[in-house]
Amino acid sequence: MRFLIAITLSLSLLGQSRRVDDALLKNAAKSASDGDWLTYGLTPGETRYSPLTQIDASNVKRLGLMWSYEVGDGGGDQEATPLVWNNTIFGVTNWSIVFAVDARTGKQKWRWDPEVNRKATGDRLCCGVVNRGLALYHNKVYVPVNDGRLVALDADTGKPVWETRVSYTQDEHTLTIAPRIAKGKVIVGTAGGDRPTRCFFAAYDADTGLQVWKFYAVPGDPAKGFESEAMRKAASTWEGQWWKLGGGGAVWDGISYDPESELVYVGTGNAEPWPSALRTKDTSTGRDNLYVASIVAVNVDTGILKWHYQMVPGDEWDYDSVQQMILADLNINGKTRKVIMQANKNGFFYVLDRLTGEFISAQPFSRVTWAKGIDPKTGRPIINTEVKYGKDPTPVSPGGGGAHSWSPMSYNPQTGLVYIPSRGWDTFTYAVNYDFKPETLSGVGLTGLNTNTAGMTRKPAGPAIGPEPLEGGNVSTLVAYDPIKQDIRWRVPVGNSRFGGTLSTATNLLFQVAPDGRLIAYSADKGDVLMELPTGLHNGMGPPITFAIDGKQYIALMGGSGGTQSQGVTNPGAITTRSKPQLLVFGLDGKAELPKPGAAPAPASADPHQQ
Repeated sequence: MRFLIAITLSLSLLGQSRRVDDALLKNAAKSASDGDWLTYGLTPGETRYSPLTQIDASNVKRLGLMWSYEVGDGGGDQEATPLVWNNTIFGVTNWSIVFAVDARTGKQKWRWDPEVNRKATGDRLCCGVVNRGLALYHNKVYVPVNDGRLVALDADTGKPVWETRVSYTQDEHTLTIAPRIAKGKVIVGTAGGDRPTRCFFAAYDADTGLQVWKFYAVPGDPAKGFESEAMRKAASTWEGQWWKLGGGGAVWDGISYDPESELVYVGTGNAEPWPSALRTKDTSTGRDNLYVASIVAVNVDTGILKWHYQMVPGDEWDYDSVQQMILADLNINGKTRKVIMQANKNGFFYVLDRLTGEFISAQPFSRVTWAKGIDPKTGRPIINTEVKYGKDPTPVSPGGGGAHSWSPMSYNPQTGLVYIPSRGWDTFTYAVNYDFKPETLSGVGLTGLNTNTAGMTRKPAGPAIGPEPLEGGNVSTLVAYDPIKQDIRWRVPVGNSRFGGTLSTATNLLFQVAPDGRLIAYSADKGDVLMELPTGLHNGMGPPITFAIDGKQYIALMGGSGGTQSQGVTNPGAITTRSKPQLLVFGLDGKAELPKPGAAPAPASADPHQQ
């Protein structure tokens, strides 16, 4: 008997230390049953659905803290998703500082600080000092450093293996995205869409750091030639000397990968400057301004464009399309379709064919006034001309913060639902700054950008479509959405487009990290609250993950802000909170003491954008 136990334990330990390669990542949904969380969205299709079953409705109330790890003051929110491999949790906190801790005990194994020039880099970060995650591959940890470096660290020691330069802060680019691995390549994109920048994403050889290919989100100066046919095509959708204004198209969040079709899907950000009146002569017709506010699908080996779908042609409301993209196979009208799904910042939930980019359906999951709907034949929005703003202030819904921004959603194939942290019933007021000069780096080309955070005291401009807010006018809502029927199944008044996130499991559980620091468990099918656990943290909350070691399942999350000054457009110098950031790991019957609440948080920054 002892011999059999020893063999079983040895096999378990060997399984935990399997090499992270393309085959393992491709089958991440199955490998997750072994307990690992190997990539940002758990699977290449970013489902955030775990097959682990130990924690269920019968015992979820027994969750308690197992241990905590103070990730360091740093400053800024904890937006990163921790990764778990080889009994180790790998995390990244503010200023791109990376740590590895024993997943059983929380004891630090190593810590690496890239020693970012904080003043020079912080002055160019759009909306706070944040990092969204890491990548694992071939015993390396890949770190996107805020100042534009991409670094590979040895997973065992934390020592640098190679370093390459993705971008330069002098060009107003920064890195906040979580990199993804696709066929031996590290995919990473640049933030900076609220500056006069031309943004891009690129692939780097995972073993050497050499750049393999690069895709610009917007075209450059035609006099210098076009990098690809895609850029030549895009140039015809701009006018004037757009390249002097940068163009925008920041890539700061969503990337998915389909190993079967070998397509990489990337979401692009808003046009720069925001008002179309500063980018086009005839605002009544406008230009599409490719490839901003789009999903682009490129070949993983070449970076050549296969297809694109633009959610908001000629975007002027800061409706980035960088939100998480989930890949799934859905039965639509009796036919199995390989789809890509996105709950967009603009308030619409989109379902597209992921092989061709064909539009399948889109409906609002929150209140929308910028469009009257989506044309079912063309897939283009039917713009509400009443919200085409000029000198006079015009209210628009959703606001620039987005009905759904970076907070990860999850898809449960058992319920068929997508769980969206939403903040979609607020309103922003826009007006064009006709004196805007891009060389001043003064922001986005608006005057007196204004938010109505409750969104209930001002009548929205023109006709509104989509669901009304819950009773009491609650702005932040968790939405359980049926992507086939394009319908809300249930919703509860706890959400936010820019904090926390969701995770679903095979035991009909849905976990949410609320913006106020609570870890909440719901029944995934009906939305019944099964457990609420205050974490002792107030703000800056990141998304939850689950993993298993030695046959025991855990839930982990990061949260807290270090009191850094926000670099946002609308509220420079705002301090969000002073609670010390923590990594928390919960398990059944955990008895560790929760962190003591820090100083009461200040009002959250009103930044309309997050990069």
